[in-house]
Amino acid sequence: MTKFFNKWTRIFHRWIAIPTIILIPIAVVAKFTGDTAEHLPPQLEQFQSILMLLLAISGTYLYLIPYIAKWQRNRRKKAGVAAKTVVMPTDS
Repeated sequence: MTKFFNKWTRIFHRWIAIPTIILIPIAVVAKFTGDTAEHLPPQLEQFQSILMLLLAISGTYLYLIPYIAKWQRNRRKKAGVAAKTVVMPTDS
């Protein structure tokens, strides 16, 4: 399940990045050129904010995947070692 989720998170992250990369320069140019009344519509700015939030969340998850996998791998190793380390009673 995690491989499936990781794969689709990467695809989602890449496709969300495209409109965000297009909208950011448009917003900057619209904000700093021309009259102050000629800004982008508020809906477009809200849409851009939502895209950036989604990018931040998915990017953080993608950044943490290797650390999560390492943590899980170490946890499984410790559980396996603990299961194999059984104290045998000695007959005296």
